[in-house]
Amino acid sequence: MDWTTQQWVKKTGRRLDARTESWLDGPAGGPYIGDRWLAPYAESVDAEVVHATTGGLLESMAALNQPGFSADLLHPRVVEFYEATSDWRLEVWSRWSAWLRPLGLAIAGLFARRLQQLNLPLDPMETSRGMTSEVKPVVARDGSHLGTAWQRTLRANGQTVFGGYYGVVTLPTSEYPSIRVVFPLPNGSVTVFLRPENSGDGGLRLRSGGGSWGETGAYLVVRGHDDELWSRRVPLPERFEVFVDDEGVLRAEHHLRFLNWPVLHLHYRMEHETHRDR
Repeated sequence: MDWTTQQWVKKTGRRLDARTESWLDGPAGGPYIGDRWLAPYAESVDAEVVHATTGGLLESMAALNQPGFSADLLHPRVVEFYEATSDWRLEVWSRWSAWLRPLGLAIAGLFARRLQQLNLPLDPMETSRGMTSEVKPVVARDGSHLGTAWQRTLRANGQTVFGGYYGVVTLPTSEYPSIRVVFPLPNGSVTVFLRPENSGDGGLRLRSGGGSWGETGAYLVVRGHDDELWSRRVPLPERFEVFVDDEGVLRAEHHLRFLNWPVLHLHYRMEHETHRDR
């Protein structure tokens, strides 16, 4: 099944050279994903995984500054979440579109649970005990920060929900940076590019929409020999809204669509560990 998917990408996508298309070059996985991709990837780029007590998805939100977005306009808790993610505990609620839930069941049964990747919750009770959140920076030998791995598992059953690799890149069609998230899959990945925007009242909006090649959105990537890649866009636009509510609680709304149809809505409540311990 994995081989069939990879062949579809090769037949219908673009053949690329990773050396000139580095924006799509990232970690890939084996027949079982979980967190097994991280150490081999770090070794392949001559880097090491830092097992720190605290870490963030991004070194600095200011690295995303551009027309339409300024990190200075974000609420301090939004900035802290992205720059010190491991200090926050996540609670999550999920709601599938009724008519697309059977598709979610099929994907979970055929791919997600077997691979332990992109294992989107199908039952709200699966997330009733929240998620673990493990953040591991990947650092080059010279000390430069290459990216950050973020592993999330369900506390209720230990199932991996997401294992992603986060960083900042500039797309070939833009002069401004975007957030890149790589979700390793067998011999490849799903790679998502998100454009930042200020949403008012200190909030952050991240979008990955439709468009042409080289713009924000979701891409399936298959690795070949040496530096060979195949990739194609897939119509899975996403929108994140990260904000502090009227009671001072940090929250996030994640909307996933297929073409123009809503697929999944995830709501997150983020609580700072030191606040929870008081």
